[in-house]
Amino acid sequence: MRLSKKRTMMFRLFLVLMVFLPILNNKAGAAEEIVMGVATSLGFLEGGESLNATRLAVEEINRRGGVKMGRRRIPIRIVSVDLHDASPGVPAFRALDRLEAFIVQRKVQALMVGPFRSEVLLPAMDLIARYRVPLLGTIAMSPASDAKVMKDPKYRYIFRTCLNAKYLVDYLINVMKFLNVKFGFSRVYIMNQDVAWARTTTSLMMRMFFEKAGWRVLGMKIYRSGASDFSAGLTEAKAKGAEVILPIFDMPESGMLVKQWNAMKIPALLCGFISPMVGPGAWKAFDGKIAYALNVVFELGNVPSSKYEPAARFYRTFKKRFGKEIEAGHGPAPAYDAVYSLADALSSAGTLDPEKVVAALEKTDRRGVMGRIRFHRGHQVIFGRDPQKEALACVIQWTREGKRKIVYPPSIAEGDIELPDFR
Repeated sequence: MRLSKKRTMMFRLFLVLMVFLPILNNKAGAAEEIVMGVATSLGFLEGGESLNATRLAVEEINRRGGVKMGRRRIPIRIVSVDLHDASPGVPAFRALDRLEAFIVQRKVQALMVGPFRSEVLLPAMDLIARYRVPLLGTIAMSPASDAKVMKDPKYRYIFRTCLNAKYLVDYLINVMKFLNVKFGFSRVYIMNQDVAWARTTTSLMMRMFFEKAGWRVLGMKIYRSGASDFSAGLTEAKAKGAEVILPIFDMPESGMLVKQWNAMKIPALLCGFISPMVGPGAWKAFDGKIAYALNVVFELGNVPSSKYEPAARFYRTFKKRFGKEIEAGHGPAPAYDAVYSLADALSSAGTLDPEKVVAALEKTDRRGVMGRIRFHRGHQVIFGRDPQKEALACVIQWTREGKRKIVYPPSIAEGDIELPDFR
């Protein structure tokens, strides 16, 4: 009888172990490393350099033994997937399928960078909420994601460390105000890419500023992704007497706009965002035909600053590690800051539990390469004009010598805005 009871107890113990041992093993395995997933359009400049920025931050953290959690230090391992969501003609559902398979198959515990297009990020928010994986996005810019976070707590896992469209509009408005005061400019022509963030940016500019500040919007030309001939819009801008052309583009082909602007001797000042015109390689790539063009760099650190050392140090370190300077004006710096923000949150939470990690991320307050890193209620990093108080974007102007100088905001400005020789 005793033997029978003993056997019964052993059998029950065996069943318990069969059920719980895999769970215990999974927890133990998770404690051995932190699996950080980078999911975006890796074939595009912003996506590829953002991946490298996360690698740089992870290597620095791992050299110190990893993330401090309790009495242990746990290393981070990066895995990545190309969502192809920025490629023309790729439907959003394809990118979402890739993202879901990536989360499930690679068992990621946090996501960095995230969907390239807002058209993919917004539906992806439901997927991320379902799997409860914290995302620190660094490219997609639509403020609609902030609104969703504030409206519904199920989206609490989504954060953004990069500039969003509202902050971009704020920077552009202030530069336009400066151009009006300094040069008397008040006539603008708009050229933008037919994607969500660019459409949002230009519509906000018209609603929030141009119509109220007495500026005349002379016309607007919208280009599909992949377009490479911008002469029609430039010709119309010249014919209508535009003093400023506002371009909003993130596609590789958009650099041709600047070259055509120079070749056609369009007297209007070019001031906006054209992604391939940001980096140091643009001068050679476009045969030195980009002098006087103004461009927003979405996050400080993607361009070095003589007035804020953390940004300059990150820029130098990136160049030393990867053998080339940062070319993207959007993505790398916030990706680097995102990794450190997550590491701080994990250390504070002392666990990989997503609810505690989210709570810790909401309390983020650190000095990053973009400036001070804090999130507002919509889990968007706060941008402003003083790196001691907020994260910063900046506006650069290409000089005749092929150099980039920061001309805005005043706290880090390295010179004044100059008008083209051919005006």
